[in-house]
This record gives sequence, structure tokens and C-alpha cells, in this order.
Amino acid sequence: MASPNIEAIRASYAGFRDRDIEGILSGMHPDVEWVHPEGMAKYGLGGTKLGHAGIKEFLAHVPTVLGGMRLAPQEFIEQGDRIVVFGTREVTSRRGTTVTLDFVHSWTMRDGKAARMEDIFDTVAFHELIES
Repeated sequence: MASPNIEAIRASYAGFRDRDIEGILSGMHPDVEWVHPEGMAKYGLGGTKLGHAGIKEFLAHVPTVLGGMRLAPQEFIEQGDRIVVFGTREVTSRRGTTVTLDFVHSWTMRDGKAARMEDIFDTVAFHELIES
């Protein structure tokens, strides 16, 4: 059986799968830091968003840049208050091109909720998809 921290993260991934923002936020601490590579700033997808409101704002912006995305978390590694998740995401451009890209999510937990999530991925491949 998975730890309570991993279960909280899995609940957030289930929220992504179901397009359920409250489900996504269920595993997030109220003052969570939501971090994406600065290399995505050109599209309004880079930098750090703060709290549930920051995540909601970020997620509302994503459809203006992408046609769709499905996350497939595959491996969860837990050490202390850190959970690292390796997976793939199927990403569709606004023009309908779909590719599968690897990701690493680094989650830092506090009080059973994510206090920080850092999304690590190939920004060059993402740029190519967005611009395809």
C-alpha cells in the first residue's frame, strides 16, 4: 500500500485525468508553489504560481496555448518529504499535432499536502509542439 503522501499526489493526478480542478487541488497545500521552467515564459506557462488561485489561473491559461494534455504518471519514489514522479504526457497542439513527452515532477510535502510541485521537462520539444 502506498504512503498517505503518495495517495495525496495520486488524487491530484486523478483530478488531472478527470479535468476536475478541485480534485487537483485536493492534494495541494493552500500556499503551494507550482513551478514550471522559465523557458516556457514565452507562452505564459513558465515561472512559479502561488496557492490554489495561482494554479487555477495557470490551468485556465493552458487551453489558450495547447489543444489538450493527458498525464501518465508511471513511477513514484518517496524519500522523506519528497516524492519524485516519472511519467509521460500526451500533449496536443492547438493545430491537432500530438506527441508523447517525458516528465519528472518533484513534489515536496507538508502536512500531507503538496507544498511545492516542480515540473521538469524538455522545453525545446514543447516549443516545437506548440509552434507546429
